[in-house]
Amino acid sequence: MAEAPSGEVLLYEAPDGGVRVEVKLDRDTVWLTQQQMADLFGRERSVVTKHIRNTFQEGELDPAATCAKFAQVRTEGARTVSREVDHFNLDVVISVGYRVKSLRGTQFRLWATRTLRDHLVQGYTLNRQRFEHNARELEAALALVRKAAAGEALSTDQGRGLVDVIARYTQTFLLLQRYDEGLLVEPQGIVGGLLPPALEARAAIVRLKRDLLARGEATELFGREREDGLAALLGNLDQSVFGEPAYPTVETKAAHLLYFVIKNRPFSDGNKRIGSFLFVEFLHRNGRLIRNGEAVINDVGLAALALLVA
Repeated sequence: MAEAPSGEVLLYEAPDGGVRVEVKLDRDTVWLTQQQMADLFGRERSVVTKHIRNTFQEGELDPAATCAKFAQVRTEGARTVSREVDHFNLDVVISVGYRVKSLRGTQFRLWATRTLRDHLVQGYTLNRQRFEHNARELEAALALVRKAAAGEALSTDQGRGLVDVIARYTQTFLLLQRYDEGLLVEPQGIVGGLLPPALEARAAIVRLKRDLLARGEATELFGREREDGLAALLGNLDQSVFGEPAYPTVETKAAHLLYFVIKNRPFSDGNKRIGSFLFVEFLHRNGRLIRNGEAVINDVGLAALALLVA
């Protein structure tokens, strides 16, 4: 659990006006106390506390990275005192909101994401200028490397191979730099995206389990659903907020389908494999798995992505 300095305070009001919450903004995320989450979701504090505890005990989130202490002024009798109070970041708020099946949780996530993006944009111009300067330097360096490759000083196959690797991954270097500079923007996606019905998804998971059991790569716990977790997850992906889809594109649905299955663990075992399986099935269902004759993500890339989410 981190000790955090006091950050900016913003006021969030639910669209229906039913709740107002003072939100702490610090370290590129938002923070709420247990009581604020209880007020936001319309649940008892004990319920929120239970879900936070389960989130940490199940290994979904790391308390050291998602919980911090902030000073909070309170009135105790005739005294005004400052106490250190636990606050939890947006990842925890999203997880608890999903567990209590709260529409307000989705509304708050959209507001928080928009607010954080607006704060990042404030420094965009300066960062962009710095990025463009660095990008020009990188391109110039690559041009020198390519020129050297044609000369006698770099004539071995190994040397030429190094040049080829550098040239081939120029876009990767630029993307990583954009990330470091806070300049990555969400690409435009394809509007829509047909999710599988819960019964159809369960049937596909049963077939996957049967295949894995036959190869000795799973146990009977694989794919055993906890309560009605899969149907609830698919329902959340298909919901609307303010009359607009919460996840309007194929890409956002696919990304959150993978994320929610892995992070919210609706199955007793196999969540990473099932999440990856449903991710690929969803892309295939919507004609987005193959592009120019090749899969948009290979098996190694998908495995790495699933492990990063976990």
